[in-house]
Amino acid sequence: MGTPAYVPVYALSRGNVTESIHYGAAALVSATGELIAAVGDPYQSAYLRSTAKPFQALPFVMAGGEAHYMLEPKELALICSSHSGTDEQVRVLVGLQNKAGVSEQQLLCGIHPPFHEPTAKELEKRGLTSASNHHDCSGKHTGMLAYAKMRRWPLENYIDLNHPLQQEIIDLFAELAGVSRSELQLGIDGCSAPNWCAPLFNTALAYARLMDPSGLPDALADACALVRDAMLAHPDMVAGPERFDTDLMYTTGRILAKSGAEGFQALGLPPGIIGPGSPAIGITLKIADGDARGWARPAVALEILRRLGAVTENELGILNHYGPVRPISNWRGLVVGEAGPGFDLQRQ
Repeated sequence: MGTPAYVPVYALSRGNVTESIHYGAAALVSATGELIAAVGDPYQSAYLRSTAKPFQALPFVMAGGEAHYMLEPKELALICSSHSGTDEQVRVLVGLQNKAGVSEQQLLCGIHPPFHEPTAKELEKRGLTSASNHHDCSGKHTGMLAYAKMRRWPLENYIDLNHPLQQEIIDLFAELAGVSRSELQLGIDGCSAPNWCAPLFNTALAYARLMDPSGLPDALADACALVRDAMLAHPDMVAGPERFDTDLMYTTGRILAKSGAEGFQALGLPPGIIGPGSPAIGITLKIADGDARGWARPAVALEILRRLGAVTENELGILNHYGPVRPISNWRGLVVGEAGPGFDLQRQ
């Protein structure tokens, strides 16, 4: 029998009994395409969801969009974000829209309340309703509109799969990930933009190349470096307060993190992080059941980083509210169990 697609990766116990188990798979890949390690089947396919956002920004950056609109790195980071809708993030977003000459009313992402609870409660307290700019994908959609406007493409249908903007995005990701476009299964994301399903291996390869694009054509390499550096310099724009991607990037200063819906997590490690001469590594992780509680994905990601030696004990201490191991308490505050990762990281 072959390797199971998904294997047990995270368990919750009550007393001495395992009460529930999350299954998952992961791929760790170098920028040169070497499979470094795996959990379960590294070729299992999964929708990237919001982990696609850095790649959705690349055609815009490659075409000179950042310079054309004189964007600041924090604005580019916001284009790659799943932001929390804080007042500061919306302020930066409005500034980006003003520079590009596009408006919130043109966004086709839909509307949901801010992820940041204090902001959502303040809106409610003031009798205000959420708007498209509070949507976590509004930065990405603004970037798409800005690129379409720069190229003089239609704006009203910028999210249609056959729009030249979306075609460029898919083609460029396929090139970066070393996968045939025909192998990508296409779907529609929660924000109504096209999204795609790819093997974990290939998405990890794309993240490794984002971290070390030295083997890529010059224009693509330069664009990768701009996107990578903007995200690492402004973690507060990429996610938000008390969110794993932001906290991991702030704490380490060198590991790029981008999460996606339904239990997807991508990480980018720069060259040399696990030892002298070590390559840039992309890591992709998928929790099979979607990880509704949100505990498994960051804990398994931290455990993989710990086993690689990519994070220090001090950094793990700062991030310990995400795991890898955490106590389970009841409503009286009594510790009644434990949650934590448990898997074999198969080194290749």
